[in-house]
Amino acid sequence: MQKVNGRHNVGGVLLPQPFKIRRLGHFGLNLRSLEEGVEFYSTLLGFRVTDQLDLSTIPIPELQSALPRVKDPRRIFTTHGTDHHAQALAHTSVGALFGDDPDSDITVNQITFQLGTLEEVVNALRFLKANGVPIRRMGRDMPGSNWHAYVSDPDGHTIELYYGIEQVGWDGKSKPLPMYYRRFDEVPTLPQMSEYMEVEEAIQKGIDVFSGHRVREPLPGTHDVGGVLLPRPFKITRIGPVGLFVKDVAKSVAFYTEMLGFVQTEEVAFRGRRCVFLRNGTEHHSLGRFPKDLRQELGLSARTSLMSFGAEVGSYAQLRHAVKFLSEKGAKFVDIPAELYPGIDYAAHVLDPDGHVVQLYYYMEQVGWDGKPRPRELRRATREEWPEVLEPLSDTYADQTFQGPLG
Repeated sequence: MQKVNGRHNVGGVLLPQPFKIRRLGHFGLNLRSLEEGVEFYSTLLGFRVTDQLDLSTIPIPELQSALPRVKDPRRIFTTHGTDHHAQALAHTSVGALFGDDPDSDITVNQITFQLGTLEEVVNALRFLKANGVPIRRMGRDMPGSNWHAYVSDPDGHTIELYYGIEQVGWDGKSKPLPMYYRRFDEVPTLPQMSEYMEVEEAIQKGIDVFSGHRVREPLPGTHDVGGVLLPRPFKITRIGPVGLFVKDVAKSVAFYTEMLGFVQTEEVAFRGRRCVFLRNGTEHHSLGRFPKDLRQELGLSARTSLMSFGAEVGSYAQLRHAVKFLSEKGAKFVDIPAELYPGIDYAAHVLDPDGHVVQLYYYMEQVGWDGKPRPRELRRATREEWPEVLEPLSDTYADQTFQGPLG
């Protein structure tokens, strides 16, 4: 890692860390009923199942010895776009395979952030290890093909930093099992071959690269969403932010800013408690940190440290249609005070079968060159009864950059 005056050279730019987080890439949950969870996130919310991995088939002694404690060894990978997965779902007992305490309130199996290069991933591992951050593992998992380093935050949440996730294109197929020979369980030597070279090598080995899992849509396309027939009257275009209940807000904020490079956007005093919002790009926040003693006051599940998981839809109209659609399907909603999601105006909070809160919204305030959020008095005041249409803000739809067709 090249350093200049105590800072790190990241692609020709000097930064406090030898890497730069670009975005929230994917997010994982451990669920008491994997089937019910897949039904909720796939059928109701529209995350498409791209792959499934049976952990009992992986010939790693540590995994095999823990299998008797696992009720369902599958991991289900889903996405809302072209990334192989934006969400990884597993049974709560699967955490035992990776050394997690099944009786803790950590049901988030990973929070995963994308870096710019493979070199950044390797340098991140060295930097975090040198600063005493617990390292869980390093290498490259399949399915997904992303090179990564897994570390723990101060509360024990698993943070993954990665580069190069597999893309699922127009044919809806992921990489087939025979291509998993490029899996790694150690720090890779640099440089590694490109994705193009990998595929060429697999073809030369006689592997049918088109034989992988193909996405299946469980519902018919009957809803007109901006001129396209979709199975639901909305489309999730982005994931995040992630809100967590933590033991010590100050300690958690210090870790994410000093170790991972997040920037604090805003702080809110809610019922005498400090709540902090952090960002890694132009969005108002990609992370929220809340003290654990707020969880009971808000009436949220004590089983999970997750306060909320964000899912942005394509427009305000889609948000209104999503609330109606999910209500008609019997989904349960909870009220979260607006003070706890600054930078977002209209939002709905729906519960998954395990009691995790999914925050549906259409707008996220954008922070410009000066690094300052919009003053609170200039933000849109929301009404209890949502209007049919809204006046635009200066950054309305500025973060809507969904690539490719909606479905």
